[in-house]
Amino acid sequence: MDKIVKLDTVSHYNKMRGVETFHPLITVIDLSQAQPMPAQTFHFGLYAVFLKELKCGELKYGRCNYDFEEGTLVFIAPGQVMSVQPSVKTFEPKGWAILFHPDLIKGTALGKCIHDYSFFSYNVNEALHLSERERKIVLDCFSNIQYEMERDIDKHSRKLIASNIELFLNYCTRFYDRQFITRDNSNKGILERFEKLLKDYFVSEKPQNIGLPSVGYCAEILNLSPNYFGDLIKKETGISAQEFIQNKVIDEAKERIFNMDKSISQIAYGLGFKYPQHFSRLFKQKVGISPLEYRSMNHN
Repeated sequence: MDKIVKLDTVSHYNKMRGVETFHPLITVIDLSQAQPMPAQTFHFGLYAVFLKELKCGELKYGRCNYDFEEGTLVFIAPGQVMSVQPSVKTFEPKGWAILFHPDLIKGTALGKCIHDYSFFSYNVNEALHLSERERKIVLDCFSNIQYEMERDIDKHSRKLIASNIELFLNYCTRFYDRQFITRDNSNKGILERFEKLLKDYFVSEKPQNIGLPSVGYCAEILNLSPNYFGDLIKKETGISAQEFIQNKVIDEAKERIFNMDKSISQIAYGLGFKYPQHFSRLFKQKVGISPLEYRSMNHN
């Protein structure tokens, strides 16, 4: 197994790419002017965004491989591991990269909401594909960040840099919304497959063996990262994947409650609840009455 190289500082990354460090907590790099990334596995302690403008090899991220296309944005968060596997021994990289240390945004508005940008936890095969116009907007954002980064640091620097990063990430949120809508081929049928997965789940032994189906479990079965899957479902249905699962659990519970041979506790255990009181609490929250009350109201 390859040794994992930790990338915890901006200066370490800049040194590896052969570029100057202008700011200790952030770097913006024109990849055509930088040394290629070595074939290595890296553990990131930084936030990183890469804009690739040609195919330059394969990245392995978790269990997924992804061949870059032109105009693709990939996001990496601290704590994530990525393996770089160039397709040829030498190649001329093109594109841009921005990396920043978490300390840069501490105490800023961006620091308080950075975890809302769920695409930092998408798999690489769920990367953002940009149109030409979107690519120009991204490059403008990078240019503004680079301008502030290369100025002498003053009392305004951190706030302005963080604000420009936040603007860039807000654009990316908009672009992902567009991608969810336009990538019909890759996203088509996810909701139908999700519904079938849940239907099959409750007629199997899995509730007794595994428990209630989680968002993570469903995403894994559908070969998606939990965040990407959750965002897709929210765009399709207007509710979270967790709420969608809960609604299906309650629908299934309503059917089973009519079986008078089963106690409410037995029904709860059969659905995958560890404790019957948790089932009763969720049922009352969703339906407005307890399972027992629902049974008595609908029992002839």
